[in-house]
Parts: sequence; C-alpha cells; structure tokens
Amino acid sequence: MRIRGFEIAATAVVALCLIPVTAVVLAALGGGGESWSTLAATVLPRYGWTTLQLVLMVAVGTCIIGTGTAWLVTTCRFPGVRILEVALALPLAFPAYVLAYAYTDLLDHPGPVQSWLRAVTGWGPRDYWFPEIRSLGGAVAMLMLVLFPYVYLLARASFLQQSHGGYLAARVLGEPPWRAFMRVSLPMARPAIAGGVILTMMETIADYGTVAHFSVQTFATGLYQAWFSMGDRAAAAQLSLCLLSVALLLAFLERAQRGSAKRYPPRGNNAPLTPHDLTGWRALGAFLACFLPVFLGFLLPTGLLIQMAMEADQGLLSRRYLTFMRNSLTLASVAAVVTLLAAMMLAFSARLRPSRPARATILLAGLGYAVPGGVIAVGLLVPFAAFDNAFDGLMRRYFGISTGLLITGSIWLMVLAYMVRFMAAALNAFESGLSTLNPNIDAAARTLGTRPSGLLKKIHVPVLKTSLLTALLIVFVDVMKELPATLILRPFNFDTLAVQAHRLASDERLTQAAVPSLVIMSFGILPVVLLCRMIAKSSTQSQLTDVLPADRPQEGK
Repeated sequence: MRIRGFEIAATAVVALCLIPVTAVVLAALGGGGESWSTLAATVLPRYGWTTLQLVLMVAVGTCIIGTGTAWLVTTCRFPGVRILEVALALPLAFPAYVLAYAYTDLLDHPGPVQSWLRAVTGWGPRDYWFPEIRSLGGAVAMLMLVLFPYVYLLARASFLQQSHGGYLAARVLGEPPWRAFMRVSLPMARPAIAGGVILTMMETIADYGTVAHFSVQTFATGLYQAWFSMGDRAAAAQLSLCLLSVALLLAFLERAQRGSAKRYPPRGNNAPLTPHDLTGWRALGAFLACFLPVFLGFLLPTGLLIQMAMEADQGLLSRRYLTFMRNSLTLASVAAVVTLLAAMMLAFSARLRPSRPARATILLAGLGYAVPGGVIAVGLLVPFAAFDNAFDGLMRRYFGISTGLLITGSIWLMVLAYMVRFMAAALNAFESGLSTLNPNIDAAARTLGTRPSGLLKKIHVPVLKTSLLTALLIVFVDVMKELPATLILRPFNFDTLAVQAHRLASDERLTQAAVPSLVIMSFGILPVVLLCRMIAKSSTQSQLTDVLPADRPQEGK
C-alpha cells in the first residue's frame, strides 16, 4: 500500500469516528436557544460544579496513588514488592460500577458493617453518623480505586525506561532519594504521568454506571435523564455538546503536554538503576502504601463479590451464563482487533506525512474516549437507522423486496461504537511506542526502497509488538466493561455480562449481580497481568541493550 492508500484509510477511520459527534452537534444546534436558556437557568450550574469536583478530585487522587506506587516498586526493594508490582494493576480489571455494587452492599445502612456497628453499640438508626457511600465522595473513591492503574502503568514504564544517569548523579552529589526523585526522575516522567491523569479525567467525565448508582448529578446522568426519561433530545444533545467541549479541551491538553517530548532510547550510556533496600519502618510504610490500593481496589471487592455470588445460588456454567460469556468475549475480541487496526492506520499515516492536519485527525479521532457510550450509541443509531429505512424503502419500491435493518441491530454497529469510544486508548498505547522509534530508521528504510506497507509490516510491527499488544489488551478490557453503548445497540436477545449485571443491580438485587460482575473481573485479570509482564520484560531487554558496548555509530549520525 502506498502513502496515498494509508491517507485514504486514515480519512475513512476519522470520518467514522466523527459520525456520532456530528450527529450530536447537529441535534444540539437544532434545539434552539430556548432549551439552552432553560438548562443554564436550572440544572447546568449544578451539573457543571459536580462534574468539576468529581474530575479534579479523581485526577489528584489517581496522580498521587499511581505515581507514588510506581516509584516505590521501581526503585525500592521491600518485602512483597515483586507481587505488588503486578497486583497494583489488577484494579484495572474492575469496572467502577462493579466496585460500587460491592461497596454499597458492604457499607450501606442494611449492610454488614453498619449492622455489626448497631449490634455492638445498641445504637438506633439515628444515633450515629456513618459516611454515606451513595454520595459524591463515594463516587470519587470508586473511580480513584479503579483508574489509578492508568497512571501507575504509564509512570512505571517511564521510570523503567528513562536513563538513570541524572538520578545517580544527584545521589552522588548528596541529594537524598526523595529530592533526587522530585528534581530529576519526576520531571523526566511528567509527560507519561500527565497522559495517564488526562486518561483518568476522560474516563471520569464519561462514567455513567457509578454516578447513576450513587445518584450523583453530573453531565453524564443529566443527559441520560433528558434523553431517556424526559424525552427531550434537544436538551440531551446540548448537554452532550458540553461534554464534547470538555473532551476536546482534555484531548488538546494531552497532545500539548506530549508536544515534542520525544525521547529515543539511549545507547551505551544508560546505567541500570540499583534499587534501594528498605528495612524497618521504611519497608513497612512502603509496603502499606502499595498494599492498601490493592486491598481496597481488588482484594476486598473480590472477596465481597465471591461471598455474594455464593449466596446468590446461580449456575455459572449454565447455558444462560455461557451465552453471556460468549457474547462478551466475541464483542471484546472483534472490537479490540478492529480498533487496533484503525489506530495503526491513523498513527502510521500521520508518521509518514507529519503535518498539522494529520495531528488534527488524530485529535478528532480520540474525542470519543470522553463521550459517554450512550451518546455515541444514539449518535450512530440515528443516521444508520435512517439509512436502513431509506434503503429498505428503495428496495421495496423498485424491486418489491424488503431488506429490513441491515446495520441497525447488528453487532457490527456495536463494534463501530466501541471503536469510536476506545480509539484514544489504542492510539495512546501505540503512539507511545511509535514515539520511541527514531524517524531516521524510517528514512533509511525508504531510501533502500521499502514501501510504506513494507515499512509497517517488516519494521514497525516487529519492533513495536509490545505496544501493539498493550493497545489490544487495553481495548479488550474496556469493551468487556462497557455498559451504556451495549444497552442501547445490542441486538434483540443478545445480552452480555455487563448488561446482566446492570439489570440485576438496577433491581437492587446486588447479590445476584455479583455473579456476572465477578466474571467480568475474571476476564480482565489475565490481560492486565500480561500487560505488567510485558512492561517489565521490555524494560529488561532495553537495559540489556543499553549496557552493551556501543560498537556501532549512533543513530542519526
């Protein structure tokens, strides 16, 4: 395939990603100013303030937890560090709404904690104060516990791959480990940390299941209420436009902080870091700092779900649940492959001909990550349903046959929705690896007569297989957890594990909802563990290469 072919493919991908966004914008502009004035005078300030608090608190919390734990497991040695460096990524396998179900069953008024407290003290319901789990603070806690691995994984990968010469020089000059970290290692890892924090912010503003379960009024819950409860599509579209504006700002910030901060792996001068051996209270403090996020974000909710599932008395291997598993795995696998291929087309096309329009296409393609899945689903449903109806009418008129719904109600429309929703995640993972590949390698290959398709197949894919598999696994896990788009677009009698868990939790049957929730988490564990192993393996290979004698000319010279 020539450069022109990649550009056409990239343009087609961006066009597909912009369909739901365009539909939402047109619907919002067609709603008129009266609906917007009503929103601004009633619910818009409340939605905006609550969403802002939620996003900022989650961003600060995930930054502190993710960066701190990444530094501890990378540069320190203490009891259990080998297990914790993998376990810290496990909360990523949990959807935030599943964590909300587990903690609601534990901490709500009829739950075991408050029941035990009343039994021990003899207090009545009004005789004591207990933190309300169904609140803004509860939503912040749930989202922090499941989203901090985004920051942890990116920060740890950056700490492992960066040159440690500056850090060692600071230590030789008398700086204690903490100051050397703050003044040398942290600034070097800033782009990766900022990218992870912005991803958590985009996930937070797009979250619906958690805030809806906790009755927190955000833009996401507001637009669902406007669209599905009140039937006011103009108001819902205008609220969606507010979310799109925030998404555009966050996507711009992510690109701006990355900027030109490309760093190619050094050769021959990257001394491997010798971890610090911690003992006594320092070792205990480091262990607790890393263990508490794992305990609260994975071990405790897993134990709660197992106990609830045992009480539910549901057959996990029944034909019904096997169908749920098959549907979820099929959707996640197909969507992950399609999204990865589309992301490769976009990123590779922009690398072949770097320009401002190429960067703009990648920015626009990644907007869906901050848009609720339900908005994307409706934005796809409206135009494709119109196409199906028009095509069916045309076939009836001229050929006397009915084609029915060709696209609407098919799994391919669901796959398209997932691609739009998670394109940014795949792009970020693939571009992170692509940015470490020196452009001089591409120039040398092209000078030797390699075509663009050969460059991608013979050089980029083999070298960047870790980044490719990372992108594939991230999208797979995200699709397994996706709820709103699946609820709206799924074909008749085509349910997934996420849909089943939501249906049971909506009926306050949290014990029964534990069974599909536990299966969702189980399918997410293996990709997360493989992802951690790949990061560690990639770093080890990089360090082995770095300490070899530099017996060849430096790249670009």
